[in-house]
Order: sequence, then structure tokens, then C-alpha cells
Amino acid sequence: RWQKVLYERQPFPDNYVDQRFLEELRKNVHARQYRYQAVVFQSGAVVQQLCSVCVFVLTWWYMDAGMLSPQGLFGAALASSLLGYVLFDAVDGGAERWASGRTRWADLKSTLVFAAFTYGFSPVLKTLTESISTDTIYAMSALMLLGHLIFFDYGANAAIVSSTLSLNMAIFASVCLASRLPRSLHAFVMVTFAMQIFALWPMLQKKLKARTPRCYVGVTVLFALAALAGLATVSSVGAVLFASLLLAISCLCPYCLIRLQLLKDNIHGPWDEAEIKEDLSRFLM
Repeated sequence: RWQKVLYERQPFPDNYVDQRFLEELRKNVHARQYRYQAVVFQSGAVVQQLCSVCVFVLTWWYMDAGMLSPQGLFGAALASSLLGYVLFDAVDGGAERWASGRTRWADLKSTLVFAAFTYGFSPVLKTLTESISTDTIYAMSALMLLGHLIFFDYGANAAIVSSTLSLNMAIFASVCLASRLPRSLHAFVMVTFAMQIFALWPMLQKKLKARTPRCYVGVTVLFALAALAGLATVSSVGAVLFASLLLAISCLCPYCLIRLQLLKDNIHGPWDEAEIKEDLSRFLM
């Protein structure tokens, strides 16, 4: 009788299996069952980031067209940052701050150092890409913003996720676009605003999502409406297309995902690679 061993000589070829081979067949062992509401809720991270990119580009367009002054943008960004800073601590009562040991004075020093550094180098940022054509700047900015969306950490455990790379690409795009604004002050405010919307805003989003899901949903809807309203002032067709994109991501894609789960047919059996499930930490001492 054939045995599934390699240390004994048997009158069978090496690739021989008997009828018991398929008795250990299992299907969809690790398949996850999704609920539509939960998937729609998780898609809010993608919607938020798309709206962040949209708001950033719109803000740059308003400043380039002279419809928004750098002083007005800086004041609005400063007020919203202070409000978000207070809300960040109020959500969990300051528990995360106490756990990290970081003080408000340390946050203030970091903010002042960043603002002073950016303001001091704003003339350099303004003239950094003078030798590059405007079309190339726009192409590089679009590519960097697309890369920012691809590598952003939406909460998935995947190899492609890189928060550092995503943030660096967004800041690079902001520097490229800021170099085409009229004055150095415009470049300073634009880069500062980019840091707020691409670095600080996602941190508040994640805390709201973890602590107050209902508030997170409300903020996501309001942010999407604000982005659509701003885009409608520039292009009504663009606003319609962007609204269609947001609806497809938040409503249609979750529905397709759940429907496709019914067609999933992963098989597992004796042919799978061996997995060591025993705790081997005692051998590492």
C-alpha cells in the first residue's frame, strides 16, 4: 500500500498519489465575509485622500489665478490647524499624548522650526525649477500626486504601502507647483499648506476613524462636498466626473467586491507548503 513518505523505497513513481489524496481538499479556508456597510466605511480613507489632492490642486489654482491671497490662505490654514490640534487631543482626552510623552511645548517648537526653515528657503523654492518648462512641472506634479495616492497608507497590510514615500512625493509635487506661483511668500504658504493637508490631516482622520466612527463619516461627507463645491467653481464637467469617481469608489466598488466573493474558489490541500505553527521562540534564546 502506498504511503506518503520519502524515507522508504516503494514500488511507485515519485509523483504517484492514491485516491485518498483529494480527501484533504479544502476550499476557501481563509476567505473573508464582507458586509457592505463595513466596506463602504473603509472606503472613506480613499475618498478622503482623493479629496485632499483635489483641495490642494484647487488651492494652488486659486493662488495662481490671483483669486486667493497667501495671507488669507495662511490665516485659514492656521485657524484650521489650531482647531484640528485641539480636536486631536479632545477625541481621546489626551491619552495618546500622555502615552507618547510628547508635550505641547515640543509641538510648538517643531512647528516654529518648520515654519522658519520653510520661510527662509522659500526664495530657493521659488527659483528652484526656473530652468524647467512649465509643462514638465505640471507632468511631474501629476505623476507625484498619483504616486502619493498609490503608496498612501489606507490601512491595508501590503508591501506597496509606504507612508514616507507617499508624503515625500506629495511634498515634491507641492514644491514643483509652488515654484510657478508669483512670489516667494506664495511658495512658502503653499508648501506649508501641503504639509498640513498631506501630513497632519491624515493623522486626525485615523484617530477619528478609530475613536468616533460616526464623526469620521460626517467629516468625510463634508470634506467631499467641499471639494466638489470648489471644483464646480472651476469646471462643472470636472465636478460631475469627480463626483462619479467618489460614488464609484464608495458605493459601486464595495458592491462589486462583495459580489465577487461569491465566485471565489481557492483550494487547499496536501500540496500546500508546510507551515510551522509551533512556537519556536525557545530555540532563539
